[in-house]
Amino acid sequence: EDVRRWHPNQEWIWAPGGFGVFDPGINALSIATHILPPMFITSAVLDFPENRAAPVAAHVIFRTSNGLPVTMELDWLQTGPQSWDILAETDKGKMVLSGGGAKLAVDGKVVHDEPETEYPMLYKRFAEIVRAGASDVDLAPLQHVADAFMLGKRNVVEAFFD
Repeated sequence: EDVRRWHPNQEWIWAPGGFGVFDPGINALSIATHILPPMFITSAVLDFPENRAAPVAAHVIFRTSNGLPVTMELDWLQTGPQSWDILAETDKGKMVLSGGGAKLAVDGKVVHDEPETEYPMLYKRFAEIVRAGASDVDLAPLQHVADAFMLGKRNVVEAFFD
């Protein structure tokens, strides 16, 4: 996604602990950790602008507990049409989740195509768990982000300015 379009002048996102490009990437990790066997980072390259403490791009390679490779490419400098696509290919077929989760195709056949409702659904869920005094936390995506920061090769790239 284009960080200048979706997060203009949001300095916190570039600060230590601000996640950088992993802010949108954690959504993909939430889906991956829900549908895949446990997976672990085997390598990562993180592109840090020379004037920022968080990455603007990342290439992360995982391996699942049963040996399958998983690759994640994140780029916050995308211009033009925006994409938040998740592609999965298994022995049972190919899945493409696109449009920020609004469209799902399995083996080339669209099985879901509705307006994007991520944030309204998220806020509804927040209200439900607050009313119930409950908690609904999945730490696996955060663990993967932390692992990428700890294990990843830091690549310094040109400075970033909004």
